[in-house]
Amino acid sequence: MASRAEQKEKTRQAIIQSAMKLSETKGFMGLSLREVTREAGIAPATFYRHFVDMDDLGLALVDQVGMALRQLMRQARYRVKVKGSVLRTSIITFMEFLDHSPQLFRMLSGDRSGGPKPFRDALHKEKQRFIDELIDDMRADSEARNVPLSHIPELADMVVNQVFNGGVDALDLPHNERQRLADRLVIQLRMMLYGSTFMALKAREEKEDK
Repeated sequence: MASRAEQKEKTRQAIIQSAMKLSETKGFMGLSLREVTREAGIAPATFYRHFVDMDDLGLALVDQVGMALRQLMRQARYRVKVKGSVLRTSIITFMEFLDHSPQLFRMLSGDRSGGPKPFRDALHKEKQRFIDELIDDMRADSEARNVPLSHIPELADMVVNQVFNGGVDALDLPHNERQRLADRLVIQLRMMLYGSTFMALKAREEKEDK
């Protein structure tokens, strides 16, 4: 028999999962408290035992997105160590994330321009954390392979935006067509990396000529 604490957490997760499911079609900012509680199968009064208001629920959803993205990064790093292909392995991992957690990605990519400022700030913070992790990975990979990269923070920002935009397109594609999109993303990201390397080598060459 579940303890009181376990039952409370189960209800809290039911509210979060219901909000994620509904936000896939309406966006989180279009949801009402009554819609969420009806989907979760609880009375509206029960909602307030777990969250202060809908904004508080929104922040909990963002936290779920953050945890999922951090798990994604750990999976990608491990696979890169095993398979070696940084770009293709990362894109494959990302596409699998879309398959398993479409609601999380839709929320992250679709609600950044709307809603209360704390909610928008939390979404931006999670995306920036993803960029910061990529900056560290790119610097380490550049040193390990002795391949210079220029403007790494800007490069990481471009890569994340490109992947997120590709993810939005992938959500509306049949599963068997996502491979073509993944192949296209790999080419686009490779072009970005080559451009960054060219800029770094050009800057080194100009410095040596002085």
